Amino acid sequence: MGILDKFRSSSTESQETLEAGLEKTRTSLFGKINRLVRGKDEVDESVLDDLEEALVTSDVGVQTTVDIIGKVEERVARDRYVSTKELQQLIRDEIASLLLDNAPEHTADFHAELPNRPHVVMVVGVNGVGKTTSIGKIAWRYKQAGKSVLLGAADTFRAAATEQLDIWADRVGVPIIKQGHGADPAAVAFDTLAAAKTRDSDVVLIDTAGRLHTKGGLMDELSKVKRVMDRQIPGAPHEVLLVLDGSTGQNAIRQAEEFTKSVDVTGLILTKLDGTAKGGIVIGISNEFRIPVKYIGVGEGIEDLQVFDRARFVSALFA
Repeated sequence: MGILDKFRSSSTESQETLEAGLEKTRTSLFGKINRLVRGKDEVDESVLDDLEEALVTSDVGVQTTVDIIGKVEERVARDRYVSTKELQQLIRDEIASLLLDNAPEHTADFHAELPNRPHVVMVVGVNGVGKTTSIGKIAWRYKQAGKSVLLGAADTFRAAATEQLDIWADRVGVPIIKQGHGADPAAVAFDTLAAAKTRDSDVVLIDTAGRLHTKGGLMDELSKVKRVMDRQIPGAPHEVLLVLDGSTGQNAIRQAEEFTKSVDVTGLILTKLDGTAKGGIVIGISNEFRIPVKYIGVGEGIEDLQVFDRARFVSALFA
């Protein structure tokens, strides 16, 4: 098997994994849409009302639902007649358009030359969303691409956090900088970046505390960690990734609101999409916060944290 054949095989398997991971969302959202248009020939006010309810209850989000309904109403007013078959294509086009508008300038490519060296990534999010697991999987991706990776265990508030990151470091085969429970998170981040310069590391991934997002102390701490990293390496962190549990629906939107107030989030990681019918949250969060989704989790395997590709996502959602 040649290199191109291997790439095609991997791409096909990846798409199949994505489609399987979004099965519950696809069945829920488009099952609702199919039921509301069944037996109707054209889109009228009752169909639009039902469509609005279907989108909101599928966790697409209120604002995003308003945006989609507004586009459909414009089309109905302009063309005077829109069939229910055309409605489904119109919804697909609008979802693709919303994701396109908020896509990253460049799709994440672990093999590409890094814009900074070391390239420092700070990962934030509340406890239980899959933050540490995401860091481990990203580290694995970078290592598979031939990059040297260093992990920083700056979540010193939760006793098990460092242990979990330690396990991932061992599993992936990358070094980790850590201190004891209760240590100053900013000091751990500072030491990690100093070690990265000494070791000439390509990528640094910094784990951070994830106490409840409603506690102001956490946000202040994250801001402090960010400032300290900038003193060690000007411009660091180069990325701030917010991890959200896709299965929590609207709660994920509230978390995004809190974190984006205190930290300059540059990208999103949506986890646990394979076990939920609330995958529409990807569309809502991307649209409402104008922050690109970089990675999505569609399975438990180490390879199941996928680079988010809007075209493939829409294709899988409508498969």
